[in-house]
This record gives sequence, C-alpha cells and structure tokens, in this order.
Amino acid sequence: SVPLLQAARKKNSLNLLELTEAELEEQFVRGDGPGGQATNKTNNCVVLKHIPSGIVVKCHQTRSVEKNRKIAREILREKVDLFYKGEDSDVFKEKKASEKQKQEKKRRAKENLERKKLFKEMQQLDKE
Repeated sequence: SVPLLQAARKKNSLNLLELTEAELEEQFVRGDGPGGQATNKTNNCVVLKHIPSGIVVKCHQTRSVEKNRKIAREILREKVDLFYKGEDSDVFKEKKASEKQKQEKKRRAKENLERKKLFKEMQQLDKE
C-alpha cells in the first residue's frame, strides 16, 4: 500500500519512459526555506510541469540552477513513469522491495532483542 507518486526518487531505475522537451513547461522561481538573502534574491528553484499528465515537480536542492534542472527532470521522469505504468513501474517495484527489506530487518532485530532478554533471564535464574 505504497502511495504511487511517493515511490519516486529511487535510484537504479533503468526502464523509465522518455520525456520530450515539448511536453515540459519550466519556470524558475525563488526557493523557500532557510538561506536568508541568498534564497530571497535568486530564482534558482526549478518548477517543472509535465503537460499531458499535469504532474508538477519543484526542485531547490542546490544553489545551481543547472543541477536543479537536472534533478527535477529525473524526479519528473520517475513520477511520470509511475503515473502511466502504476504497479508495473520499476520505481514502484524497487520501493516495494526496499519496504520488504526494511520490515525483515525490523523483524530480525525484534527477534534478537527477545533472545537477549531470554538469555539474561536464564543468567538470573542460574545465579539464584
């Protein structure tokens, strides 16, 4: 039950849909968040819209407009792939696999903790 568009921004996705520049609408706006004057005076936040699907991505991860443009395109590409392919998307499958790994790791940690508690209890009984 992973929300589809939240699964985007995972690495190693090779089989994504291609975007053409004609389908994109790009704007440069002032970013938000910490940064003071540097943020308030420069338009280095990239807002990228995929016109056919209506998906909008906002990227203000670096101070460089070029890097933000590149990152925004990567994120948009993954979100568009998720939008059209849904659960068949590689991005969605990667997210599902990582969730499963996380749950397995949690389960093992819990088991280890139980074993440690049992071991300590046994030691207490042996001392008495």
